[in-house]
Amino acid sequence: MTASVPATGEMAPAATAGAGAAEVDNPRSPLLAGFAGSMFMLIGSLGVGWLAPVSELRRMPLFIWMRAEAAGVALSIVLLAVGGMLLVRAWLRLGQRVRVWGPEASRATLMAVIAWGLPMMFSVPLFSRDVYAYIGQGRLMVEGFNPYENGISALSNYFQLGADKMWTEAPVPYGQLFLWIEQFVVWSTNVHPEASVMLFRVVALAGVALCIIYVPKLAELHGINPHRALWLTAANPLFLTNFIASVHNDALMIGLALAGLYYSATRRVVRGIVLVTLSIAVKPITIVFLPFIGLLWAGKDAGWLRRFIFWGLTAALSLGILVLMSLVNGFGFGWINGLSAPGSISIWYAPVGLIGMVVASLGNSFDLDGAAFADIVFDAGKLLAVGIVVWQIFRGDYQRIMRRLTLALAAVVLLAPIIQSWYVVWLIPLFAVTGIRNDWQVKALYFVVSFFMIYAISDQLEVFPYLQTEDLGFALALARVAAAVTGLLFGLYLVFWDPRTRTLFRKTHEPVVERPII
Repeated sequence: MTASVPATGEMAPAATAGAGAAEVDNPRSPLLAGFAGSMFMLIGSLGVGWLAPVSELRRMPLFIWMRAEAAGVALSIVLLAVGGMLLVRAWLRLGQRVRVWGPEASRATLMAVIAWGLPMMFSVPLFSRDVYAYIGQGRLMVEGFNPYENGISALSNYFQLGADKMWTEAPVPYGQLFLWIEQFVVWSTNVHPEASVMLFRVVALAGVALCIIYVPKLAELHGINPHRALWLTAANPLFLTNFIASVHNDALMIGLALAGLYYSATRRVVRGIVLVTLSIAVKPITIVFLPFIGLLWAGKDAGWLRRFIFWGLTAALSLGILVLMSLVNGFGFGWINGLSAPGSISIWYAPVGLIGMVVASLGNSFDLDGAAFADIVFDAGKLLAVGIVVWQIFRGDYQRIMRRLTLALAAVVLLAPIIQSWYVVWLIPLFAVTGIRNDWQVKALYFVVSFFMIYAISDQLEVFPYLQTEDLGFALALARVAAAVTGLLFGLYLVFWDPRTRTLFRKTHEPVVERPII
């Protein structure tokens, strides 16, 4: 593994700034705008964020007004939608304020992470209630149940925990390390919901910190500007909202995986395998990383025999660690059976999901089993993803190993029948450290971030059951439509009318060559 100098264009820190010129032109404005957006989201979360039914916050007058009165709910929706889109605009504007991607840009990015992430640390969980499933799974551990064999319905008063009903019978799909984290959090807080959420946020923050540390390091190894890669990743609104506001354990998973990749690429492979294995013990999807780490370990000019030997050594070391952890907790590899438990079957914006839905509809219209046809489409997508992963493992240049890994993981994500916004966040740091050119590639990222933020704003809102309305389903639909329209209008403003940001979506930038080195 050899390092390389940064690419030319905006990626070369010293190439475009005159002596004494500021690298970042007044970042205070986007920093403050993003902070305002994050504060709006914090306030909006009081009304439409996810609270456990047993939460004492539901008895506080402010929460009662914001969650049970139509005016409070409407205010919460508007604040959440405007705040989320303000965050998107602030991220875009911060990137525009950078004249030279040097150390000052990294400092501005870190300031943004702190200023924008701090309010999210204290928000009611947004866009997902998986954190309440973590609490339920931790309680299973504390009470002596096997979480790989029991859903949270095995617990008394489980419905008071606030987890989505899909978890009532579903086994845990997480690895041994995260089970221990869940157990510790619930044990230390005595199942107090707000205290548990805060501790899980601290765990997520550890993953965020790992990403902040290792994204620039990995970018430098590829000859990619580390300061720009950090901005693309850590200040990204999807990164912050999914990892902090939504409290997803994916933060720790991807942070450990990036650290493992860095050490594997710098010839400290055993340490790298240990870290990636710990990542697998959070969420097993990062098992995809292991064959590429085996290639790094085998070396640049390795023949096929040497590659297979080091693939075997990588698998043996990782499997040995997982087996040891399974023996310690006594639950074995039950998470394998739980991998298909969470999530819905398909979603309309996933290409494979959309094709499956269309095929199912056509089949049903001819009195055929449309669901069976949809399953065929979904299986075909999975098979194609496996084929692409295998191709990336066996074919390609050694110097592009991490790019090949990125494309392999992207295939797994994009060819699934359902794509969650946090799945996309797995990919952003990997693409950032291996090169996102300042042309259609970065524009695609802008659109993706905007789309998923708008979708998140309208997708999961908790409308309090005691809201004074005759039809709660209609009230929830109306709330989601209002959030979607608000976010969409703001998004259209960014793309078409905002004189500052519309050029990002239209203007043809000077090409920036970012050649992956590994």
